[in-house]
Amino acid sequence: MPSKVGNEPSNRQIRRLFFIALAKQLRVIWPILSGIVSIMIISGLAIWRIEDWRIDEALYFTFVTGLTIGYGDFTPKHVSARVLAVVIGFAGIILTGVVAAVTVKALNATDRGNAE
Repeated sequence: MPSKVGNEPSNRQIRRLFFIALAKQLRVIWPILSGIVSIMIISGLAIWRIEDWRIDEALYFTFVTGLTIGYGDFTPKHVSARVLAVVIGFAGIILTGVVAAVTVKALNATDRGNAE
C-alpha cells in the first residue's frame, strides 16, 4: 500500500528496517547475551542441586529472579544458593540493560534509515 504523504515510508517498511537493524545488533552482541544467559542457567542448575528442587522449579526460579520479578514462591534456604540467587539477579539486570540498549540502537538505526 503506498504511503499517504510524499516519499514517507509505510509502517511496514519502518518495521522491516527496525527488524533488520535489530538482527544486525543481535549478531554483534550474541556472545555477550549467550554468556549472560549461560551464567543464569548454570547458577539455576546449581541451586537445583543445592536446594533439592525439581529442575523446572529451579529454572522457573532462575528466570523469575533474573527478570527481577521475584514472586517469592520459591526461596533458597542455603547461603550458597542465596549467593547464587544474587548472581542471577545481577545477571538479569545486565541482560535487561543489554536488550534495552540493543533495541534503542536498532530504533536509532531505523530512524536514520528512515531519514535518508
